[in-house]
Amino acid sequence: MVAVKKDKISGDSLGTGRRKSSVARVRLRPGSGKITVNGRDLSEFFSCIQHQKAVVETLEHVGQQGAVDVVARVQGGGVSGQAGAVRMAIARALCSLNQELFQPLRDDGYLTRDSRMKERKKYGLHGARRGTQFSKR
Repeated sequence: MVAVKKDKISGDSLGTGRRKSSVARVRLRPGSGKITVNGRDLSEFFSCIQHQKAVVETLEHVGQQGAVDVVARVQGGGVSGQAGAVRMAIARALCSLNQELFQPLRDDGYLTRDSRMKERKKYGLHGARRGTQFSKR
C-alpha cells in the first residue's frame, strides 16, 4: 500500500516518481484535466508524442483524465527518464487521492519503479565494460 500524502494547506494529493536519474513531484487537484510540467503545458514540455502518451497513460487507465489537474515539477536526467518519472508520480498521487485505485495500478505495473540505471565507468576501461583495444605490436 502506498502512503497517503496530502498537502495540509490545499488538500492536493502528492506523489513522487523516479526513473533513471530523474525525479518528479506531482500534485493532483480536482479540475478539468489540464497537465502542467515545470510551468509549461504538457505538449510544450514533452514534444515527442510517445512521452506525452506515457504521462497521460496512467490517468486514462483509471478513467481520471478529465477529472483532475496535474501540476508536475521535474528535475534531472533526460526527456525519457522525466516522462517515466512523471508517469510513476501520477500513479502514486492517484493512490493518495483514491485508495481503490491502488490495485488496478499495481497490477498493470504503474507503481513499480524501473530500477535500470546507467552503469558506472570503471578505472582502466573506456566505459562501464569496454576494455582497451588490443595491440599486437
